Amino acid sequence: MTQSAAVAQEAPAVNQPILHVENLQKAYHGQEVLKSVDFEIRKGQVKAVLGPSGSGKSTMLRLMALLEPSDGGSIKLRGETIGTKEHRGRTVHLPERLLARQRQDIGMVFQKFNLFPHLPAVRNVMLGLTSVKGVSHHEARELAMEMLQRVGLENRAEHYPSELSGGQQQRVAIARALVLNPSVMLFDEPTSALDPELVGEVLDVMENLAADGMTMIVVTHEVRFASRVASEVSLFDGGVIVEQAAPDQFFNNPKHERTKRFLSHVH
Repeated sequence: MTQSAAVAQEAPAVNQPILHVENLQKAYHGQEVLKSVDFEIRKGQVKAVLGPSGSGKSTMLRLMALLEPSDGGSIKLRGETIGTKEHRGRTVHLPERLLARQRQDIGMVFQKFNLFPHLPAVRNVMLGLTSVKGVSHHEARELAMEMLQRVGLENRAEHYPSELSGGQQQRVAIARALVLNPSVMLFDEPTSALDPELVGEVLDVMENLAADGMTMIVVTHEVRFASRVASEVSLFDGGVIVEQAAPDQFFNNPKHERTKRFLSHVH
């Protein structure tokens, strides 16, 4: 095979979305929360998702992270369907043991930090490595310290959550997700539970991750962060994506009236 033919053969894989959802649907008690949502992200992209409360954006992240089953549609990671399989002509959800294995490749950071209060920061970060991946205590500690250093908290490794500020706890939570080396990081309103003066330290860490090439989907109300860091910005409303565009177009020349109304309030 010639070099040019080899390059041509590899091109589709390079352009393929790393995470792709198609026709994603979810309802609670008969109320549709997601209505046939299509969404994708490529390696190294940062996508910001905006929208009013209850619009479905956080639900989309939870389905992507395999924390809840969808009611329809598909989720593909690097071209492979995750969360479900075809069995005797119908789609069925995977058992928990397989879901747990697939979740390792998708990092999730929540509004609340969900740290174990009885463990110091380094042990909170280590836990996924030792309990999920079976990494030795010594190696897990080394990797956890590397991640704490990456989020600027190596000097707080032995501090318990109660001894850390909200911003520091959220940075430990980011380190905990990063240590499993996920292909994609999902952030669900990571600064909404923080006092205003602590928001910046978390956004700085996220901006550094983006600069390092981390693939990220960020549900957020931080418009400045979205305009500065995101490759693309989406507006969710009523369980659908109303508009998605590059930040400059989204914020300065939106096409949809709903987007214009939303931005008039957040600005």
